Amino acid sequence: MPAIRTVVLIGCAALGMLGCLAGCLVGPNYKGPPAATADSPAAFRRVGAGVDATEPVARWWTSLNDAELDRLIETSLVESPSVAAAQARLRQARASLKEQRANELPTTGASAAYVGTRNITSLLSNSGSGSSGGGSVLSLYALGFDASWEIDFFGARARAVEGAAAAAQASQASLADVRVTLSAEVADAYIQLRDAQQRLALTQRNIDIEARILELLEIRRTGGTASTLDVERLTNQLDTTRATLSALRASVAQQLNRLAILTARAPGALDDELAAVVAAPAPPASVAIGDPSALLRRRPDVVVAERRLAQQTASVGQNVAALFPKVSLLGDVGFASLSARTLFNGSHFTYVVAPILQWNPLDFGRNRARIAQAEAGRDEAEADYRRTVLEALEDAETSLARYGQQRNAVTDLGRAKESAERVYALTEIRLHGGTAATTDVLDADTRRVQAELSYEQALAQLSQYYVALQKSLGLGWVEPGAS
Repeated sequence: MPAIRTVVLIGCAALGMLGCLAGCLVGPNYKGPPAATADSPAAFRRVGAGVDATEPVARWWTSLNDAELDRLIETSLVESPSVAAAQARLRQARASLKEQRANELPTTGASAAYVGTRNITSLLSNSGSGSSGGGSVLSLYALGFDASWEIDFFGARARAVEGAAAAAQASQASLADVRVTLSAEVADAYIQLRDAQQRLALTQRNIDIEARILELLEIRRTGGTASTLDVERLTNQLDTTRATLSALRASVAQQLNRLAILTARAPGALDDELAAVVAAPAPPASVAIGDPSALLRRRPDVVVAERRLAQQTASVGQNVAALFPKVSLLGDVGFASLSARTLFNGSHFTYVVAPILQWNPLDFGRNRARIAQAEAGRDEAEADYRRTVLEALEDAETSLARYGQQRNAVTDLGRAKESAERVYALTEIRLHGGTAATTDVLDADTRRVQAELSYEQALAQLSQYYVALQKSLGLGWVEPGAS
């Protein structure tokens, strides 16, 4: 069929020529994020003992050497509804990107029709002559294929794809941000749980010692060697210590519920599993932190802000392209015949080729206003990016300062704990030598327990600051099971 081949060749040539002319992108090109500050630091300023500038590992929680914590975090990263919601948003953004890419291609369709009608002229003629003839039937068979394509001369469709790609990348970073936050929350709740459980056990031990001292004081008061004032003072101290148990039990229940929810379980589901009293995990002797430039590349919230800026920049170009004419190419090829048997004869081949120019030069400033809105949105996104970078640097520096100072506090309280242990041991020696009373030993034991309580609480606080530091560094967004 020479006619078909001719039309196809003409159409392909036209599409090729228009494709070569297309691709002129108007509007601003995205050149990367701006510098957030005039003096971007090359290294963190709050670096203290126990940290180094080597690149940190993503699964930072494994350095706490707690298998139970590892399992809880890995479970949360798989089962949490927050992760599922972020994954759904990512799928939505990727589907939107596919749609925008498909919009760059022609829109096609196919049609088939049959039209049958009686010959009206013949019907009227037969009616006037009194004839009962029903008239002749006219049939039309048609089969066609149509396509339309908007030639992207000024890059409106390309800018839409560019913006959708940036939005999809922002959704990917948002998913990473959810994982960063979730892993840190699980670790924080776990450390608080172990700290509360241990403080509860040590406080109960302290109560037992104070109750024993009170018994001895009452015996001494009966014997006239202790005053009622001494008894009342210790009774007040014992009651005060007992009053702290309720708050500690409530804290244990609160963190158990928090861990259950974070791992997508009902409150109370982990009570039996985490009932044993164990020490809160301690941070490693040395913590890798990297440098600020790596932090800004790694932190998901910074990546989200940067991708939003790229998306808004593409939106400006998309609106600028709307100022220029739109050219579309419509085409339709097919066959039409009065008989189905001759439908595909070459003489029944039909085609329509129609270029269409659309332009609205007089819109009374509507599109200019949309461009101004897009430019303002880009400026806002740029300011948000700079703010996010500054807040990220502040977060990291503050976390480093807290972690370093808490390490010093733990060291001091460790020495106080060792001193209390030595005092207790010496008091026991004096008791056996007859130069100290049982109440002196019990009092030294109370001070020893209190020193241990303060030390363990400070160590748990250090672990919490370690978790906060890892979160500030943007760590923990790896896929579950990855290294």
